[in-house]
Amino acid sequence: MFHMSNILNACCTYVLRSARNGVRGLLVALGSLVALGSLVALAALVALGGGPALAQQSIASKEVELTITGTGARQVPVAVVDFVGKTSQEQDMGMEIARIVRSNLSRAGLLRTIDPKMHPQDPRAALLNIQYPQWQLAGSDNVITGRIKVSQYGRLNVEFFLTDTVRRNQLMALSFSTMANNWRRVGHVISDEVMKRLTGEDGAFDTRIVYVAESGPKTRRTKQLAIMDQDGGNHRILTGNDLLVTTPRFSPASQEITYVALQGSTWRVFIYNLETGQQEVISDFQGTPTAPRFSPKGDRMVLSISLNGNTDLYEVDLTTRRRTRLTNSQGIDTAASYSPTGRRLVFESDRGGSQQLYVKSLGTGEVRRISRGQGSYATPVWSPTGEWIAFTKRQGEDFHIGIMRPDGSDERLLTSGFVAESPTWAPNGRLLAYYKQEPTAQGDSVQTALYSVDLFTYQERLVITPNDASDPAWSPRLR
Repeated sequence: MFHMSNILNACCTYVLRSARNGVRGLLVALGSLVALGSLVALAALVALGGGPALAQQSIASKEVELTITGTGARQVPVAVVDFVGKTSQEQDMGMEIARIVRSNLSRAGLLRTIDPKMHPQDPRAALLNIQYPQWQLAGSDNVITGRIKVSQYGRLNVEFFLTDTVRRNQLMALSFSTMANNWRRVGHVISDEVMKRLTGEDGAFDTRIVYVAESGPKTRRTKQLAIMDQDGGNHRILTGNDLLVTTPRFSPASQEITYVALQGSTWRVFIYNLETGQQEVISDFQGTPTAPRFSPKGDRMVLSISLNGNTDLYEVDLTTRRRTRLTNSQGIDTAASYSPTGRRLVFESDRGGSQQLYVKSLGTGEVRRISRGQGSYATPVWSPTGEWIAFTKRQGEDFHIGIMRPDGSDERLLTSGFVAESPTWAPNGRLLAYYKQEPTAQGDSVQTALYSVDLFTYQERLVITPNDASDPAWSPRLR
């Protein structure tokens, strides 16, 4: 018999809540019913009949099966079977959820998905009874199965199972309840759970990317604020044609975005709250503001202000709107980024005669240069883990996206292009997004597009957007 402590380890119930612009949050309850107003979670999976036998294996919920690091690490093979439903709507939705999970995991670097053509069992058979030897012969150490049901009230209930075909036990069983139009996010949450369970590393699938959507001729370019899921889905334009938007940045602590926009003839710093849809102007600064970025707690902001021919860094307390000057040099100090503790800043400056990276202690005021390689450095951003600083580097005619330690050591170049700029970190500190400009086939113009790269596998991918795209910023996790 499966003891209650094991049931609590093995089972989770999720309730996903829709918000004005997507999903407001995620509530988790273990082994029980959860209610929030009219939203009622599914019962724990052990109480549901007809599913895989959860009671047959005890699950050590915090055990990590594999530790994988470095470029040549073994990828964990996993098969994602289409989720089963009774109606044609449920079948189609189940196939789409599985496709999202499959696509996410195939880009994770640490995992390798098995081609569905190689699956030895059909979805219904696999859901009822995993044939371990067959899946092993197909090259899959792990199998993901699931089923979905859409209620008459438009609610989507999803049950999901992760099975280890080598040890022949079930690693995870989760259920989700949400509105049916929120099915894409279910796929992202499942992907994060699988990533964590199989590799011990956090995923970054349940996240979004904000960026500048560009269109129109070079001499009259339209630049609007846009947002999408990290895989390019759920794309939306957030601002109209009345603003010329630059340098959007997410708050690490909330679903808020700051950006600079030309409104009429004045450059202003805005904050956009994605949950309420409200926008506000931070302040009408004397001078021209550029490159705002939130502090780790979201209570402060660092930005550059150009005034009287000089550009320096300033910090703004977002509660009092009090402004403090941080640098006072003859060079251009800009593009600052906080360390995860909020006690240091990395920024770019030409105070030494060329564009280089510097770190400033906000406690002592000490400033030191950290970039020492050939070429010029720009757009630095501190990783969420504190281990790395990403940057743009120009050497000769080439642009590169790279990383270095906070003391300037261990510099690595991850990718290059005709133009490659503005790196932004995923919240797990493993992936970077950025944009590239490349000449068109005709050679008479350039195309601007978003890309991401894995720090350890160097796997690069194009992020599809409807139009040209630049200046990406990765959100924190939605949960």
